[in-house]
Amino acid sequence: MRSSGSPRDGRRRTVLRTAAAALSLATTAVLAGCASADSSTDTSSSQSAFKPVTQKDGSQITVWADSTRLPSVKAYQKAHPDVKMKVVTYDGGADGSSYLQSKVQLFDRTGSGWPDVVFGSPTDVTWASEPTKPGAKAFAAPLDDKLVPKGTLDGFAKGSLTPCQFNDHTYCLRNDIAQVVLWYNKPLMDKWGYKAPTTWEQYEALGKRVAKEHPGYLVGSIGDTNSHESYFWSGQCPAFSLVEPDTLRSDLKDEKCVRMAKMLDNLVSAKAVTTKGFFSQGFAKDSGDKVLMAYGPSWYGQYVFKTAFNTPAKEIAVGAPLGWEGESTPATGNVGGGVWMVSSHSANLKASTDLVTWLATSDENQASAPTYPAYTKAAQAWLANPANSDYFANDVSKPFQQAADQVWTGWSNTKFSDATAWSSVVLPALTAGKSLESTLPAWQREISNQAKADGYQVVNE
Repeated sequence: MRSSGSPRDGRRRTVLRTAAAALSLATTAVLAGCASADSSTDTSSSQSAFKPVTQKDGSQITVWADSTRLPSVKAYQKAHPDVKMKVVTYDGGADGSSYLQSKVQLFDRTGSGWPDVVFGSPTDVTWASEPTKPGAKAFAAPLDDKLVPKGTLDGFAKGSLTPCQFNDHTYCLRNDIAQVVLWYNKPLMDKWGYKAPTTWEQYEALGKRVAKEHPGYLVGSIGDTNSHESYFWSGQCPAFSLVEPDTLRSDLKDEKCVRMAKMLDNLVSAKAVTTKGFFSQGFAKDSGDKVLMAYGPSWYGQYVFKTAFNTPAKEIAVGAPLGWEGESTPATGNVGGGVWMVSSHSANLKASTDLVTWLATSDENQASAPTYPAYTKAAQAWLANPANSDYFANDVSKPFQQAADQVWTGWSNTKFSDATAWSSVVLPALTAGKSLESTLPAWQREISNQAKADGYQVVNE
């Protein structure tokens, strides 16, 4: 997950700390889980460019991981005592941290110091897949070049490795994903005679009905720093679409962006969707028990409803992603998810690759992971773990698995956080009472400015 501001009061400190930690679980600063323009994993002649350094099998590998992933790394170390490891804890790219990039740039200048394995955010892959200076090696090793078998790479959820893919190479393994689904309070829905919506049109109609028949109850929030990923990404709005590795299309005039904005404006006007964030101060205490529905990532159940809102067990159910009527191709968004990278400078690629493969794909590790694994077989083990399913009012397996393969890859992984423009431009406008639709031009300008500052060409249609 990523951190996005969180709820806290006296109890808030514990709740917020847990929620913020939870948010950072999916990692990383509202940057994550995005897609790249180049999604091919086919082995091409360009892949022969990777030349490993002299290998020393049995040599010590240095692993950088965040505190959440530290127990997993230690578990591997315990199960593989013959592998010499030095483990370092760092922020893992959370909150948009550039610590890893800065350190790699330093190591490139001094010619030593690179860690062998790192946990990071998808945004880290955008720079790690390219040299930081002329003549330098890209930090991340192409894992599809004789390191990780194609069969293993093919075992990840559809599109989940897209953030790892640049220039016909796969530079990371996805640890977890945060596919967006529909959350709803089943006992209340049943009591009031409501059916869970399956389309955006039904969602809007039900939201208006709830506002009229049960004032104060909510069907969603757009006030968090990642709310746009739940709604606009799910709606296939081309806010962050790389058409070339160095060219970004950001077109918030697109009909898919406008219709999502209009729908949300209608629900905000009806007071069915709040502009206060689920993670804003006081929300859990004041309004947590008034959330009838929410559209958000797979970690919402455990870390929003259970931990932050203290919703009793067997009340919250999960529905599949929503789609627009008349459109046959379902799509959803993603709000988080971290990655594992192996350094191209590693003198022990064998041990390094074995570690990241075990961390990302093994049932032994992923069945008890805090968030939904990107590797399909490991996700099945995760779903079979009662700790990940017993809290809910229905079987979450089908909607979670369906959504995992429906994350839209048109929302691209860029060198800058997709949360910054939303947080700096859109959220203040909403707080000031402006509509989402009226804010789309300013949001697009800010995205374009950020993209140009990071060296992208920008096209708006």
